[in-house]
Amino acid sequence: QVQLMESGGGLVQAGASLSVSCAASGRTDSFVAMGWFRQAPGEEREFVAAITWHGGRELYADSVKGRFTISRDGAKKTLLLQMNSLKPEDTAVYLCAAKKFGNGYSEEYESAYAYWGQGTQVTVSS
Repeated sequence: QVQLMESGGGLVQAGASLSVSCAASGRTDSFVAMGWFRQAPGEEREFVAAITWHGGRELYADSVKGRFTISRDGAKKTLLLQMNSLKPEDTAVYLCAAKKFGNGYSEEYESAYAYWGQGTQVTVSS
């Protein structure tokens, strides 16, 4: 019914910029927020950023605040994460997620999200 597809990952050098996108298809009418998480091998999934679908309220993890910007295109049902001043510790699989109406969890938690993409790899070299 709902599919999320990330794209735009790649290999960049430290200090460079990169953007990743998430395209949503299917019944997206119930989305109230979307977010980005990241996960490196052997590590726990980490919240990166989130945005409410209608109001555009943005949330960021402290580790990316000031460097990353989340935005969304409501008409096209796309989510964008602009990443600047990338660091090697930003290396991870970046996953897109969508939160449905009625879920009371904070957007900072995995449990808030009903749908997940498969992720796109971002690698930042030293």
